[in-house]
Amino acid sequence: MQQYPTTIFIRYLHQLKLIVKKIAEHQHQNPALLYTSLHSDMLPLLAQIRTAANFSLRICCPLAKRERISFDNPQETYAGLQQQLDETIAYLHAIPSADFHQPPERIQDKAGFSELDLNADEYLHCYALPNFFFHLCMAYSIARHAGVPLSKGDFDGYHQYPDGFSFVR
Repeated sequence: MQQYPTTIFIRYLHQLKLIVKKIAEHQHQNPALLYTSLHSDMLPLLAQIRTAANFSLRICCPLAKRERISFDNPQETYAGLQQQLDETIAYLHAIPSADFHQPPERIQDKAGFSELDLNADEYLHCYALPNFFFHLCMAYSIARHAGVPLSKGDFDGYHQYPDGFSFVR
């Protein structure tokens, strides 16, 4: 079965939308959580969510030989994040699968202060996917640390546990 990069990003961006919804409901639209991070030198929740969304585009656009795009918006709200995720998902859905059939031989990008020049396969599997999931995990972790009742099922959409379930009790 042929899978295209958009498939995995669309799936997990939908999961991120559900996570953002639960955060907003649990925090009663508390904007302070958007500026919370796991450590003082790490990006806060708002930036982790935006970065995950942007990473999906940062990956798929060059693989489909398209100009990189971002749907960041100035709204630093849960609604603003949902809008960015909706626009990102819609854009990814609109990329025809045929656009991925002949990716560029090399893709240039930056990893922090490092300049990257990778073949398309290495770019996707060794750099891009791990970084997308890193930022998705950070968003999930910040929310869990803040007391938002999320489970592994909220992250992957597969696992199910009864309310109040714990592995450590």
